[in-house]
Amino acid sequence: MSTSEGLQPVDEDWQKALAVVAHPDDLEFGSAAAIARWTAQGKEIVYVLLTSGEAGIDGIAPDECGPLREAEQIESSRIVGVSAVEFLGQPDGTIEYGVPLRRVIAEVIRRHQPEIVITNNFRDTWDGDVLLNQADHINTGRATLDAVRDAANRWIFPDAGERWGGVKQVWAAGSPNSRHAADTTDTFSIGVESLKAHKAYIDGLNWPHFDAEEFLEGTSRPTGTALGTKYATRFEVFTP
Repeated sequence: MSTSEGLQPVDEDWQKALAVVAHPDDLEFGSAAAIARWTAQGKEIVYVLLTSGEAGIDGIAPDECGPLREAEQIESSRIVGVSAVEFLGQPDGTIEYGVPLRRVIAEVIRRHQPEIVITNNFRDTWDGDVLLNQADHINTGRATLDAVRDAANRWIFPDAGERWGGVKQVWAAGSPNSRHAADTTDTFSIGVESLKAHKAYIDGLNWPHFDAEEFLEGTSRPTGTALGTKYATRFEVFTP
C-alpha cells in the first residue's frame, strides 16, 4: 500500500461485529487497536478463533501450547474491551478451505448476528508482491467471506441455525488491496498492550529484539498517513 494512494474511513454506523480469524495473535498483529476504538464507542465485538494456536510454538507440545495460547488470547481480548471469545477447535496449521469450514463459520455468524464481519488478509501476499501469507489465514478469510453469503441463504446449511442476512460488510485487515482504514491514534497504545499479552508466543518465535510498539508503528503510521491521521489500521472492504 502506497501512502500516496489515500484511504477512506470505514463505516462506523453499526453496533455489533464478529471477528473470525485463524489463530490467537492474528488480531493483535493488526486489528486490535481498531477494535479498542470501537469498544470504546460502545460497540459489541465477539472474537472467534478457528484454532487454539496449538502448533504455533516449536518448543511447546500442542496439548500444552493450546491452553496457554487460549489464556493469552482471553487476556489480550480483555485489554481491548472484548469479553466474548470462542475457540472452535479447528486444526492449527492445516485449516482447509471447503464446505465443512464454511458451515462452521456460517453457524457462528447466524448465532451472533453481526452487522460487520472482520477477518484477516486472505490475499496470497501481505505486500502485493513477495511477502507470502500463510495458508491458514488465506483459507480462513476466503471461507469467512463465503460463509457470510451462506448464512444469508436459508437453503444452505439449514441445520446450522436460522438464516442471518444482516451482515453489511466484511473487512479483511492488512490486505494489500485495502482502500479503507480506521483511525487508531487514540487507541494505538492499547493495541500495543494487547499484542504484548501474547508473551509466550512471541518468546517462542525467538525474536529476541522484537518490540511490539515498533512493529505496530511500522504498519500503523504509514496507514495513518494515507488516512490523514497519526495511526490507522487498513481494511479491504467487501459487500456481500
